[in-house]
Amino acid sequence: MKSVITEINRFAQERDWEQFHTPKNLIMALSVEVAEIMEHFQWLTPEESNNLSEEKMSDIKDEIGDTFIYLLRLCEILEIDILEASRNKLEKNRIKYPVAKARGNAKKYNDI
Repeated sequence: MKSVITEINRFAQERDWEQFHTPKNLIMALSVEVAEIMEHFQWLTPEESNNLSEEKMSDIKDEIGDTFIYLLRLCEILEIDILEASRNKLEKNRIKYPVAKARGNAKKYNDI
């Protein structure tokens, strides 16, 4: 993970893009990239969304790559360890969604 973050940081530095990588700009870019992923699934049935063509999968992978890059860059700027944040959130979710109540249930934690 550290090598990917280093590579992303170097990419931005080489292009003098750090000046544009404010938290506001990065979160806006992240939102746009997530919307571009969603666009590939818009109007598909659940079955179609589970059986994507190779071309569509390739396009989705590119958008996921963009999303991940922006998310990692945002974490760098805000000095957030993304793995630690993920582990902490997973632990909170374990408490909110105990297996006995949440298994096979898509309801929000305050409705189970």
